[in-house]
Amino acid sequence: MTAPDRQALRIDRIACTGHGQCAELLPELIALDEWGYPVQLDTTVPRRLRSHVRRAVRACPRLALSTSRD
Repeated sequence: MTAPDRQALRIDRIACTGHGQCAELLPELIALDEWGYPVQLDTTVPRRLRSHVRRAVRACPRLALSTSRD
């Protein structure tokens, strides 16, 4: 039996301009610093949040969020 596929959330800090939508959509994984830029609380995406992560990735106005599979 193989291990379940893991999904990781990544933030491109160069592309990000601090709109803050990611933290609104994913407060379980992302907080904002004092300037409004994302601080990642966890990189591993729990299975129960995967649909929320997909929505946040699509909603990012600078395309600074992405996911990868380990």
